[in-house]
Amino acid sequence: MKRILITGGSGFIGRNVAESYLKDKYILVTPKRSELDCSDDESIKNYFSKNSFDVVIHAAAKPGHRNATDTNSLLYTNSRMIFNLLKYQNGWGKLLNMGSGAIYDMKHYQPKMKEDYFGAYIPSDEHGYNKYIFGKLLPCLNNVYDFRIFGIFGKYEDYAIRFISNAICKTIFDLPITLRQNRKFDYIYINDLMPILEHFIEHFPTEKSFNITPDNSIGLLQLAQLVKSISKKDIEITVAQDGFGMEYSGDNSLLRKEIKILHFTTIEKSVEELYQWYLANKSSLNKDCLLIDK
Repeated sequence: MKRILITGGSGFIGRNVAESYLKDKYILVTPKRSELDCSDDESIKNYFSKNSFDVVIHAAAKPGHRNATDTNSLLYTNSRMIFNLLKYQNGWGKLLNMGSGAIYDMKHYQPKMKEDYFGAYIPSDEHGYNKYIFGKLLPCLNNVYDFRIFGIFGKYEDYAIRFISNAICKTIFDLPITLRQNRKFDYIYINDLMPILEHFIEHFPTEKSFNITPDNSIGLLQLAQLVKSISKKDIEITVAQDGFGMEYSGDNSLLRKEIKILHFTTIEKSVEELYQWYLANKSSLNKDCLLIDK
């Protein structure tokens, strides 16, 4: 049975991976930060002196989103995590990095960007620049793969700021769904990430960087209307600014070429499943987090 290290095991992606069907196929190890801090030289040295893995799923990151409590030293912290893991490459066989579509630069997004669009622009924001550095480095290394994840949603995400979960939770509390502006996104359901991870755990593709996106993009207003329909409530939907903002989407043809049978849950089914999960966990939700749009 392969041993898989999941960094960031208490975060959105890591927690979902740890609870997925992959736990029945592999030995999934999700150390607490007190056990492994990838940004700390001594911590990672001590950890890999006692442990070894077939695969590392690197999902740990210091966040730079608008709900982050501390964005200081974001580039420094995240780059130390990557370089520390690479330093102890003798302790693992393969690394799957949970990257981002931000690598293409938010000021110059194009609809359905292909992997070779990377490098046309250098991101000016720190988060994107962080991913840009990794995008330049990781494909040059053996057995290291960079996942360029665009929109991804599911249980355990930050419902205070993540649109689909935010819209669902607002309807549960009978609050209006709010949009700054309609905009098309690529949203992959977190459950659909698991077969992709399994493929890369089991195989060694020639290509090193992949857009992790569904086949079809969807507008935020359409998503809001879907959530409203599922809720069966007469919830108000407000859009602050007319027109469409810049589309955030990636071409997934390289991923489809690599994984011949690639299934994506329909947006209707996935949002319905997530709605029911939040409904069942309503007591754990903080309504106050939904009263201020960030």
